[in-house]
Amino acid sequence: MSRNILAALAGQPNCGKSTIFNMLTGARQHVANYPGVTVEKKTGRFQTGELRVELVDLPGTYSLTSYSLEERVSRDFLLHDRPRVVINVADASNLKRSLYLTLQLLEMDAPLVLNLNMMDVARRRGISIDEKGLSEHLGVPVAPTVGKKREGAARLREALGLAAGGCWESTPFKVQYGPLEPFIAALEDRLSADEKLGAMYPPRWLAVKLLEGDAEAGALLREHGEDAPGLLAEAESQRRKFEAEHGQTVARHAAFSRHRAAAELAGRYVRTAPSAGRHLSDRADRFVCHRFLGPALLLGILFVLYEVSIVFGGWLAVQVWPVWGGLESLAASALPPSGFLEDPLLRSLGVWAVKSVTAILNYLPIFFLLFALIAVLEDSGYMPRMAFILDRLFRRFGLHGQSTLPLILGGVYVGGCAIPAVMATKAIPDERARLATILIAPMMNCLAKVPLYLILIGAYFAEHAGLALFFIATVTLFMALPVAKTLTLTVLRGKESAPFIMEMPPYHLPTIKGVLTRAVERILIFVKKIVTVVLAVAVVVFVLINFPGIDAESRARYEARRDAAVNVFLAEAAKTSYRDKLTPADVEGLVLFEEDLRDAKRGADQTEAEAANARFEQANPLYYGLLRGKDAGSKALSRALKKVAGERKTLRREMRAEAFESSFLGMAGRALEPVTRFAGFNWRINIALLSAFAAKENSAATLGAIYGIDGDEQSVQEKMKAGETGFTALHALALMLFMALYPPCIPTSVMVRMQSNSTGWMLFSIGYQTLLGLFISTLVFSGGSLLGLTGWQTMWVFYGLCIAATLLMALVPETAGRRSFRFNNPIAATCKGGIIR
Repeated sequence: MSRNILAALAGQPNCGKSTIFNMLTGARQHVANYPGVTVEKKTGRFQTGELRVELVDLPGTYSLTSYSLEERVSRDFLLHDRPRVVINVADASNLKRSLYLTLQLLEMDAPLVLNLNMMDVARRRGISIDEKGLSEHLGVPVAPTVGKKREGAARLREALGLAAGGCWESTPFKVQYGPLEPFIAALEDRLSADEKLGAMYPPRWLAVKLLEGDAEAGALLREHGEDAPGLLAEAESQRRKFEAEHGQTVARHAAFSRHRAAAELAGRYVRTAPSAGRHLSDRADRFVCHRFLGPALLLGILFVLYEVSIVFGGWLAVQVWPVWGGLESLAASALPPSGFLEDPLLRSLGVWAVKSVTAILNYLPIFFLLFALIAVLEDSGYMPRMAFILDRLFRRFGLHGQSTLPLILGGVYVGGCAIPAVMATKAIPDERARLATILIAPMMNCLAKVPLYLILIGAYFAEHAGLALFFIATVTLFMALPVAKTLTLTVLRGKESAPFIMEMPPYHLPTIKGVLTRAVERILIFVKKIVTVVLAVAVVVFVLINFPGIDAESRARYEARRDAAVNVFLAEAAKTSYRDKLTPADVEGLVLFEEDLRDAKRGADQTEAEAANARFEQANPLYYGLLRGKDAGSKALSRALKKVAGERKTLRREMRAEAFESSFLGMAGRALEPVTRFAGFNWRINIALLSAFAAKENSAATLGAIYGIDGDEQSVQEKMKAGETGFTALHALALMLFMALYPPCIPTSVMVRMQSNSTGWMLFSIGYQTLLGLFISTLVFSGGSLLGLTGWQTMWVFYGLCIAATLLMALVPETAGRRSFRFNNPIAATCKGGIIR
């Protein structure tokens, strides 16, 4: 008879845990987040014998302390979900390190199966393991595998069945803590006396954690213990007594005891051939982690990643765009038809919503390539080395070595995108550094900011265009780093910052299937989560920019101009054979008919174009014949119709600009003018900046709409210079800097909400960047004006101030953080085995 059981997959990073998960579950997987956190929860199902197994892949973690989010998530799952079996995936080529987690799992009374993965790597290094002896000593089944080659799956399933069925009768190994044992025994006895507490948590494990001063263990005791105050006081007393007698903390003593036990087990059951020598990873790390060669290689890899994901991905997005354009056309065809002056509300809202979604979907090629390349870096073992190389620099600003990738993707120079930048922060293990990176990533130069930069540089810094672009491309980093340091010293000061432990795993050759599987998984999560939110936000923005709309007097004026254009056309028609065939309604219908025919033939080959012609001719022979211009009369009217279409385009653009100005967003732009005038912004600039919150690209397009042109760079430049009396290069510089510091657009804000798992942090990221941008713009504009400086002079004075601020903040000492925040499992301070500060 079949039984359902819950099993967990636990292991340290880079032990091949994902390959074991894929080997066992195949395609029957589901990816979500653990409740209340941003850590991914991957579950899968498989059957072995009579067991139907639901397998949960726990986050990779070096230990089961409560320092990092991943450690807390893993430990809470084991304590409260109580899986029937825990498969502990260990790196067979580095068993001594892996056994540290194994011993902690045994201490939690987890029914364990030890999976010795990566046996092929171990064999290549001349390593052999006495599996039987290790199994008997630990008291758990041991199953060797080579996950990426699917070797050992049957034996692993068999071991799981033994553990789940209670057929494995052996006493699990316990770590001996030496002089700490009497203290553990005393506290364990008191904890065991509490039947409720003893049934929920292993007394010995809880006693060790309380003696270590584990805050989460204390919280569990306060929540479920009958005599929590007394037990906590006892644990505190015993801890102080031990530390006074032995001169070291309980946490440090316990960590070294576990490492000593792991070393003894490895020394007894692991043998290395004398001729093994230094393996390839050690030899490669001499160059990869070299003080000078390492950063040079890193820059090359980041350049390739940027070129492939952003540049090639951007080109690929252009090639794929017809698919999304077709989706937009399909949606438009299903909605009510366009009007001559205005479209029906349902059509306007529907087209806006679909375009908001396709604007995000257009980034999918970039995201897919990005996720695939990140998977390559992770699976190959290079990602930890990247963090190792740059952490020394970034930690001076409260960041992490793995903050590099998000900043690169965000556009640390020019041409990134804040959405994948924020998404990439998921890999940062340090909560404080991860939040700091999330909060500064939108300050990078995403591609959507570039059109406004080019407009302003072309209009006001044309003689020094290259240097001006260099300024705006690099000054953002010199602003972002001091901001990151300020955030970590203030609002992020209370966030946990675990000791920096970075293992350097052996290099591996990523598999195509593994890379593609992870890329597709992350793409699906992205689409599922962000598209629904973007749809909801699009409706809100639509209301803000379209209501309350233009007044009746203005509407009547536009209708009169429409009627005049129609009458001019009808006057021309009266001179031809169409005199009695066309009415004013036909004129509007002709314009829309021509527009639909042109859209139907756009991008079509000759056969498709002929089919479209036939379809439209059958639908309305009169309109089609006039547009084809087969006789003298129709040719004359065809030219006149173009004038009507041109006037319609002008009227719709002017109505859109006026509606924009009188909308809720336009009102906000005028209301903000008393504040923003100190930064050099008038109401027109305010509207353009407010519209950019939906998407940065809107800033240039909105300026075009406000100035009554289509938004191409040259037209906007000319119109701004002609229409804005007194708008100088200093105004342009202030506007460029505000755009550089502009709060994240709606899709990025949604991603900030997802990665921080907090609406509060999303609102904070919007608010602080808005205020910071306004402060910097005001400082530059008002300061430059008071000092009598030109925009060009102010640009470089400000640049020097930013560099000075960066250097000064780098010298400000760190708060108690990663270096001394808490003790963690000590690892040798070497690039080959890991580092700890």
